[in-house]
Amino acid sequence: MNTTAPATGLQTLTLTGLRFNANLGILAHEKNAPQPIQVDAELSLGAQPLQPHDDDIEHVLDYRKVRQIIIDECTAEHVNLLESLIGKLAHRLMLLPGVRGVRVKIAKLEIFDDCEVAIRMETGQW
Repeated sequence: MNTTAPATGLQTLTLTGLRFNANLGILAHEKNAPQPIQVDAELSLGAQPLQPHDDDIEHVLDYRKVRQIIIDECTAEHVNLLESLIGKLAHRLMLLPGVRGVRVKIAKLEIFDDCEVAIRMETGQW
């Protein structure tokens, strides 16, 4: 019988419900003014020690940086399609150090009165 606890676990950094305005869409009113979107992101960091060797922010993926990258990528320029924006964002997040996989969802919040329109993308290793 093994009585020792595991030394590592699979870690995922998650940002949920990040809302801001972005220049996105093909309709005339979408090209003339930004609209609210919501981004949910999960970043797989793979196996991580259950007890890190120190408590230093420099040795982990700083979620403040991840949040700012999401906002910057989604507001850098007008994009016609959600599919284009989510691909660009997923690619950028995969470039972060230690990230093995990305799951991201971008929702347009004011397209229809009766539903949310969103695209999800998953890439990398989970």
